[in-house]
Amino acid sequence: MKVLITGGAGFIGGCFVRHAVTDSADTIINLDALTYAGNRDSIPVESPRHIFVDGSINDAELLDELFAKHQPDAVVHFAAESHVDRSIDGPGAFIETNIHGTYSLLTAARNYWQSLKKGSRDDFRFLHISTDEVYGSLGAEGYFTEQTPYAPTSPYSASKASSDHLVRAWHHTFGLPTMITNCSNNYGPYQFPEKLIPLMTLNAIAGKPLPVYGDGLNVRDWLYVGDHCSAIRTVLENGVPGETYNIGGNCERTNIEIVKTICRTVNELCSDVSHDCESLITYVSDRPGHDRRYAIDASKIKSDLGWEPVQTFESAIVETVRWYLDNTQWTKRILSGEYRLERLGVAGS
Repeated sequence: MKVLITGGAGFIGGCFVRHAVTDSADTIINLDALTYAGNRDSIPVESPRHIFVDGSINDAELLDELFAKHQPDAVVHFAAESHVDRSIDGPGAFIETNIHGTYSLLTAARNYWQSLKKGSRDDFRFLHISTDEVYGSLGAEGYFTEQTPYAPTSPYSASKASSDHLVRAWHHTFGLPTMITNCSNNYGPYQFPEKLIPLMTLNAIAGKPLPVYGDGLNVRDWLYVGDHCSAIRTVLENGVPGETYNIGGNCERTNIEIVKTICRTVNELCSDVSHDCESLITYVSDRPGHDRRYAIDASKIKSDLGWEPVQTFESAIVETVRWYLDNTQWTKRILSGEYRLERLGVAGS
């Protein structure tokens, strides 16, 4: 299979590309604009089976060229601005990439798909990667299902909800064989260190404060990125056009539980760290519009497609922390730009 990947130098897209190059016979055309969270250090070197293109999904001419030149069998659309805090400080980039970019990609994909012969048209797939944040916030009980009404509350989740609606509309209106996945919070190696787990890990190692929003009792479902990518592969190969699949890790944890687990793990794994990492925890004012609880019901992908997560949080978090300890050069290179492990998302306060 020849697959056009967008955002394939980011955290989740990069993991999917690494697995595809290593574990499949696929040829990957990897389109990534290499914004702050995209990094070529995170992906395989170029080869006949991994063709990297530095460019934007908003470049309509480039998209048409890539479809015409490479004739992909499928598109997996990862490219997105994804950090809620950044969407509070600057929503414009989220509108441009997540909404306008998805529209440009859908337009190019539709034009290409309509040019295919019948057999190839029937087999073509467009898989859009999205988030559980489009569903809004839960109370103490219940789970997000594929039928949960959308209720996004941040500029980020609103932009992803908009892109989901566009993808769904391109299927219902034009017949483009699209599918959507909505996942819970991802973690694992190569994650840009503005997200909770890598940020807390690196700060704990360095002896810096560990800022926890509000009372620390916001709940998320945590999904190991390798399990997420195996689910995406399952949907790409066996999913039904027009359908949506929730993907979760069966792992609800409060933020403060996550941070304390990281502290214990760093202290256990790193003999050079002499300080008690939990003493670095600092409660800070909450993020504007901070959703209280996400919990995902992934029974559909399990029953219909036979997917299950393999990793447990207890083992995968140790492997993740160990990866950051063993890959300090990657961290130094990725932090050579503007980002310096500061707290973002205060513009709306």
